[in-house]
Amino acid sequence: MNKNSTKPLNLFEYEKLAVEYLSQMALDYYASGAWDEVTLRDNRAAFERYKLRPRMLVDVSKRNLTTHILGQPILMPLLIAPMAFQCLACPEGEIATARAARSSGVGMVLSTLSTKSIEEVASSCDRVAAALQHRSHAPALQWFQLYIHKDRGLTRALVERAYTAGYKALCLTVDAPVLGRRERDRHNEFVLPPGLQLANLVDISGLNIPYQAGESGLFTYFAQQLDPAVTWKDLEWLQSLSPLPLVLKGILRGDDAVHAVEYGAKAIVVSNHGGRQLDGAIASLDALVEVVKAVDGRAEILVDGGIRRGTDILKALALGAKAVLVGRPILWGLAVAGEAGVAHVIDFLRDELDVAMALSGCASLEDVDSTVTSDQ
Repeated sequence: MNKNSTKPLNLFEYEKLAVEYLSQMALDYYASGAWDEVTLRDNRAAFERYKLRPRMLVDVSKRNLTTHILGQPILMPLLIAPMAFQCLACPEGEIATARAARSSGVGMVLSTLSTKSIEEVASSCDRVAAALQHRSHAPALQWFQLYIHKDRGLTRALVERAYTAGYKALCLTVDAPVLGRRERDRHNEFVLPPGLQLANLVDISGLNIPYQAGESGLFTYFAQQLDPAVTWKDLEWLQSLSPLPLVLKGILRGDDAVHAVEYGAKAIVVSNHGGRQLDGAIASLDALVEVVKAVDGRAEILVDGGIRRGTDILKALALGAKAVLVGRPILWGLAVAGEAGVAHVIDFLRDELDVAMALSGCASLEDVDSTVTSDQ
């Protein structure tokens, strides 16, 4: 953090500072949404529309932020969302992010389009775990995000690698039958710079992947692999590949949430892909209540999109989420100060959630319910 001596005090200041550390191409890739970016903006605005309704004269002298996601403990209800190409922000990329998540006791979802491999990221967390073994600490909660590709052999290989490396769940992104149109990337003619690659693709042998086409060729290959013909029935095949629980990311409707449960999903991430797919789609937070009601406790519900404060996390929990996923702010921390920056961003959210719970009369996450927030 040597380009600016001012230490950020919140996630918004980290975002402003990150501009100094990222190329214009990388900044626009991380920050942009689809088309007019209406949904991107609305994700944030949704949190500002909901208001907190604090309880008074409650003993909050001790607060407990811990919870369990799919049976695994985490020290606060937060996971790092799957985000591609993190080495654009920091040479260690996803490894630095994973280390910070592990040492902070939160979860991480690794993207298929990571610039560090499934195995490298898992190994880095194992080393952090060994260093923490003398302390009371939650075990690593790592999920792997993937798509069902046209090349089913590619999908199978990725699932097998994730299972072998010790990931705890498969997080299937379901809102990308094709890639959304992000005009900032088109203006920049976005490509990965020399030296960066789609680490999870180059290591797979025996598949028809264009190794000689360079980094942009691999990305083109990935885009062509998105399968617009995938349906609910394909989930049965995916679940046959490993015993890992299935999480569906990208659900915005109650009827789709019911289908997800019927086809075996153990958790659902209410998400519009950070506003990067269908512009004009409903804000994730606005979709949360309908999904929670439709699922009725048959699967765990998480939400992402627009979270910038601990009060945002509290609002999401009050509306029925078990935990939240945080994306872009993690990248800002990564760009500014690598692993330490990611840990700092997590610390901000932890401290803000702790204070927000105390001021709302909630000593534990079990005390957070629908009476804590209102959209009026």
